Amino acid sequence: MENEFNIKYSPVHPGTDSTRVMFNSGRLDLISELHPGVTHEDGHRRFFVTDATVATLPVVLPFIEKFDDGKCNEDNILILGSGEPYKTIESVLTIIKAALEADYTRKDKFIGIGGGVICDITGFAASLFKRGAAVEFVPTTLLAMVDAAIGGKTGCDFDNYKNMIGTFFPAQSLHIFPEFIQSLSDDQYRSGLAEAFKTALLYDKKLYELFRDNSEKIKKRDKSINETLIRHCIKVKSEVVEQDLMEKDKRAFLNFGHTFGHALESLVGLGNITHGDAVAWGIGRAIMLSNNLDLCNAAYRDEVLSVLESYGWETSPFPKIVKGGGVGDRLLANMHKDKKNSGNTIKLILQKGLTETLIQEISDDKILTVLK
Repeated sequence: MENEFNIKYSPVHPGTDSTRVMFNSGRLDLISELHPGVTHEDGHRRFFVTDATVATLPVVLPFIEKFDDGKCNEDNILILGSGEPYKTIESVLTIIKAALEADYTRKDKFIGIGGGVICDITGFAASLFKRGAAVEFVPTTLLAMVDAAIGGKTGCDFDNYKNMIGTFFPAQSLHIFPEFIQSLSDDQYRSGLAEAFKTALLYDKKLYELFRDNSEKIKKRDKSINETLIRHCIKVKSEVVEQDLMEKDKRAFLNFGHTFGHALESLVGLGNITHGDAVAWGIGRAIMLSNNLDLCNAAYRDEVLSVLESYGWETSPFPKIVKGGGVGDRLLANMHKDKKNSGNTIKLILQKGLTETLIQEISDDKILTVLK
């Protein structure tokens, strides 16, 4: 009898074979798009999840009013609290418990209507519910449209650290309504712009030029430019995800600015700075470090920092929101907890130039040069 043998498995199914992306330019009508309460041919029910901020938007209220005490025929809706403080395992379990109490099955469907937090926790709940039920997203923020809703990363924060628990579980469908952008606060709009700018630096010279040369139009939420930003980002990220869903290789580039940014978010308290503002600051630190390491030249460094500043993003070693001393060491300690690290060094995404990107493991002393 053999003392050692292997058990072979087929690849784990991530919930769907493809994601259907549907653009809805112009008038925003969730009832016509989602048909709450209508029985589907295959009999599946829908469990909608949103938050208190989205639920009170004038463009969303007619949809919410279709539900009586959380129910519209066989469909249900759950309204959670808003923002990063609710991106917790408790919120994920709240979704699962509500679906269980309403007798949902794994053949039914979860639909998240909201920003990155709602998309992440609804997708996570769907991936866990009875070992996996389908999920769709209606991203309502620019950040969710250009990044969070695409590519199947789900999860929640844990113990004041970003996205420490999660799965890869792509949505079956994305319903894109650019009109939602007009209802965003300035902070949330700028947060989404940061993720779009990251995409431009990594993959898209034309998108970078759009950011560099049209800052005033972009800041005024020009509808045509916004739709261009969204379409470019979805196209780029979809191509990356198709090649590397589980982030074994190429997808890791999308973390550009995030190791610095996540460390900042944890340092000041999750939700006290927007994710995009933290990432934009992190991009600035990564570009400074790239130059310090002689990877990129000073001209590229200075131009990127200038573009960041033109949108109001901070580029100093310590953003104004940070209080207390020893900031560099505190940030560095948080960076060591990043889930992408595999040893004593910190794995960072750096650049040689526009769309010229690489991954390097960097020692603490070199990282501290851009944190003081």
